[in-house]
Amino acid sequence: MPRNALYASIVFVLAVAAAVVSFVQGNWLGVIWVLLAGVSSNIAWFHLRREKLRRAAEQG
Repeated sequence: MPRNALYASIVFVLAVAAAVVSFVQGNWLGVIWVLLAGVSSNIAWFHLRREKLRRAAEQG
């Protein structure tokens, strides 16, 4: 797994946890954590797909 995808996945998990805690406490700032989770998820998928395409290009 590419390093950037790993870091983005870690940020995703932490942002989801922060959003859950924030919403349980009744704080609407959890919306920001949800948005951060979405961005980090997209970054992780981008880097995973880019690595997959790079490996496919090397083999064929």
